[in-house]
Amino acid sequence: MKRVIILSIFLLALASSFYFFERTPQFQSIKDESFELPSVEELFKELEKIVSAPPPLLGPTNEQVSLLTTGGVLEWTSTQRVTFGLQPLKANETLSIAAFAKLEDMFQKQYFAHVSPTGQSAGDLATLAGYEYITIGENLALGNFENDEKLVEAWMNSPGHRANILNVKYQEIGVAVGRGTYEGNTRWLAVQIFGKPLASCPQPSTALKAQTEEFESNLDALQQELTSLREELENTKPKRGEEYNQKVDEYNVLVSQYNTLIEETKKLVAVYNQQVQAFNACLAQ
Repeated sequence: MKRVIILSIFLLALASSFYFFERTPQFQSIKDESFELPSVEELFKELEKIVSAPPPLLGPTNEQVSLLTTGGVLEWTSTQRVTFGLQPLKANETLSIAAFAKLEDMFQKQYFAHVSPTGQSAGDLATLAGYEYITIGENLALGNFENDEKLVEAWMNSPGHRANILNVKYQEIGVAVGRGTYEGNTRWLAVQIFGKPLASCPQPSTALKAQTEEFESNLDALQQELTSLREELENTKPKRGEEYNQKVDEYNVLVSQYNTLIEETKKLVAVYNQQVQAFNACLAQ
């Protein structure tokens, strides 16, 4: 009877060791599409920058008394927006630098168009000045307008220029006005550059993306370690004994760490993807 009991205990212990290995948790693969995160740089590359540039406006050519100012043009532009229930535009120094560069270039190269003879547009000038934008627009005027109010009024009477002034997407503006010689006559040139800055949209967190990538790297390392240990366990004969059971314990601990890290990574990915969606929604507004 005693031999039977001892044999039963031995068989039970042996069966337990096999059972423990058989119930080893299955680890998942890290290579999942949900972990493919677009970089902020890639999002910017995919961003379709919009430039609105209606045909330039020609004004009075007679030599009447005429005076234009950047402050006055900005004030009357804001007045028109407020009249139609819109927020006034904020003066932006960088956009004003771009507008002044446009003004000087038109006088120097003697052209009156949104694209210069060298191929530069308002978007190019804004970028050169250091203005990152989502949407940009430009209004041009040439002529001896009596004053700032008359100039803005003339733009408002032109559908394309009016659309720029009343565009709900624009948040900032740069203005430049100047008097000089154009095609042998003394004329005023006026430039408005409107913009919605890239900074107005909440950009996905680069720190969060870096943390997610770090977790992914750790998962890859764990997966390799698990694969190696699993192969070692499968090739071990006999599948019993203290050393074997210890390796099974190590394997199970690693699987637990791996699965926990996967869940944490998925949470980070979900947050990052929400930020990307918010960024894209802002771009569309």
